[in-house]
Amino acid sequence: MLEKIYGKTIDYISSMSKQKRKKYGQFFTDINTARFMVKLFSDVDDKETINILDPGAGTGILSCALIERFENNDKIKTINLTCYEDDSNVINILTKNLEEIKNNSCKTININIINDNYILSQKFSIKDNKNESMKYDFIISNPPYLKISTKAQESIHMKEVCYGAPNLYFLFASMSIYNMKAEGEMVYIMPRSWTSGAYFSKFREYMINNTKLLNIHLFSSREKVFKSENILQETIILRLKKTQNTKNNIIVTSSYSTDDITNSNLIEIPYDVVVSNVNNYVFLPIDAKEFDVLKKINKFENTIPLLYSQHIKGGRIKFPIGRENEYLKTEKKGLIQKNENYLMVKRFTSKEENRRIQCAMYLASEYPKYKYISTQNKINFIVGENTELTPNVLFGLYVIFNSTIYDMYYRILNGSTQVNSTEINCMPIPALYDVGELGKKLAQYNEFSTSLCDKILEEYYG
Repeated sequence: MLEKIYGKTIDYISSMSKQKRKKYGQFFTDINTARFMVKLFSDVDDKETINILDPGAGTGILSCALIERFENNDKIKTINLTCYEDDSNVINILTKNLEEIKNNSCKTININIINDNYILSQKFSIKDNKNESMKYDFIISNPPYLKISTKAQESIHMKEVCYGAPNLYFLFASMSIYNMKAEGEMVYIMPRSWTSGAYFSKFREYMINNTKLLNIHLFSSREKVFKSENILQETIILRLKKTQNTKNNIIVTSSYSTDDITNSNLIEIPYDVVVSNVNNYVFLPIDAKEFDVLKKINKFENTIPLLYSQHIKGGRIKFPIGRENEYLKTEKKGLIQKNENYLMVKRFTSKEENRRIQCAMYLASEYPKYKYISTQNKINFIVGENTELTPNVLFGLYVIFNSTIYDMYYRILNGSTQVNSTEINCMPIPALYDVGELGKKLAQYNEFSTSLCDKILEEYYG
């Protein structure tokens, strides 16, 4: 089926002038690249029904390749496929191709073709983490590559990820991140220009804060990626997963062109080497030699993280968040502290906030590249003694300070909005061993809610 659809695509390319297709930013994926892209997705072993999105579907090459990939998976019974395409020149070809896929599949294929603008047809908000658009397990796309003005409707609609003159491809990628289910995955082929520079800073921040990079594929030849299109474009393929689970390494593969894409060079690189915490830059080393360059340069520590109360989010430290002055350049010992585990506590809260004591765990293992950190003076911090109990004790103190009963206790003690270290130190707490036991219980969960802390503490009280 894929060969047949690709043949129809070549016929379409021959019948439509390049100038006309360039007007839409339309460049089609070749068959080798399509098959490589779909192999990057995780295997499915726990779902009978999967939901797939192909925004900017074109003739359906990527949709067909992905269905072909899952065709031999006996666990999957039903595939719900949604395709966006608003180009009237190609919509009829897409419709016929998808019907043919449906009729020749051994699975139940439900097809929804949306003849509308992918960006403008739905809402977008970076603050909306529980939106109704989060409905897709797998998203695959070769989005349009087209610069648009800051006054374009798409730019205005997605202003939260725009800075300067945007390009449709990263707006498509942002909307796809928004459309993914939790733990969902997306594979995109697109220009590499987003990896640095101010114009893409908001997109990088949104992407890195909401997904983890798992795979990157690089092409060492510019002109051999879209060879049937005869264009020069520095292009990459990436796989993202909508998860907060930390990945140790990113798999980086490379090939000269799409012809040898299945025989790619492969290296695994530590996540924080590829994804920098300075401006959220993404570095793309193509081989071990370039990786070694990054390691050598990254040894020069000239800045350290400066933590503010704004970095306290949901019981954890989230860094960086894109605010100004997040890094400190200093050697003054009074302004730096060892990068080790801390319990951070806000010094100031507003009267309107529900809680007076607001704290967060800072785990040094999540920021391994720093020898030192610094905390702004509106944060108190508690450091554990350097013993094997330390991590559990800090988790246990989080249970205590994040509980409803201790927050009430502090409000009874102090009616102001300032949280003083003197008063915190005077609050009665369980014995050290028991605090460690509370911490052990919290560490079993990937959750830092007040309700969980209340439950753990109530079990302790008996």
